[in-house]
Amino acid sequence: MLKRDTEVGMGFYGERILPRIIDLACGVKQARPLRRRVCEGLSGEVVEIGFGSGHNVPFYPPEVTGVAAVEPSDLGWKLAADRVGASRIPVRRAGLDGRSLPFGDGTFDAALCTWTLCTVPDPGAALRELRRVLKPGGTLHFVEHGLAPEGDPRVRDWQRRLEPLNKRLLGGCHLTRPTVDMVEAAGFTITALDVFYEEGAPKPMGAASLGTALSP
Repeated sequence: MLKRDTEVGMGFYGERILPRIIDLACGVKQARPLRRRVCEGLSGEVVEIGFGSGHNVPFYPPEVTGVAAVEPSDLGWKLAADRVGASRIPVRRAGLDGRSLPFGDGTFDAALCTWTLCTVPDPGAALRELRRVLKPGGTLHFVEHGLAPEGDPRVRDWQRRLEPLNKRLLGGCHLTRPTVDMVEAAGFTITALDVFYEEGAPKPMGAASLGTALSP
C-alpha cells in the first residue's frame, strides 16, 4: 500500500499516472477492514494528510463534523470527487503539503494518516505539524507500512534490497521507515498499537502498524 503526500514536480508520470496507480492500490478489498479500524473513534474536526482519492471517506464515523483533506495531487482530488460528494460529512481540500499545514495551533480534535508516512519526504516534520495543529489531548489515528519487526531480520534484509526500486517505481515509497519510532519521536504517546503483516501482501511490502496516539 502507498499514498503520495508531498511528492510534487514529478512530471507526467507523477502527475497523471501515479495517482491512478495509487487509487487502484489503495482501493483493494483487503484494505477496507483496516480503514474501518483506523477510523474508529474519530470525532469532531479531523485533518487527514495524504488524502489521496478519498478511500477513507466511507469509513468516517458520524461523530466527525468535518474533514480538512491535505492532498497535493489535483488528479488525486479529482478521483475522490464521487466519494466526497456522497459523504454526509463535509470534506474540503485544505492543504497541499503535510510538512507545512495552513492551520493554526490546536485547530483539530483528531488527525488521520493512512499509508502516507512511507512517502512523505520528511515524515518527522509532517508528524510534528500534526501534533502542532491538534488540540492538547487530540488523537492521531494511523495505519502505515514500514520496517518489519526486529524478529524478522530476513524480511528486513529484503526490504533494504527492494527499497531503491520501490521508491523509483512508486513515487518515493520507502519500505524501511520505523513508523512507531517516528510517531513517538514527534512527541506523541501511543495508546493502542497492532503490528502485523497485511493480508495478501508480500511481507517486505506488508509489514504494518495500526494505532492511535495522543498529542500532549
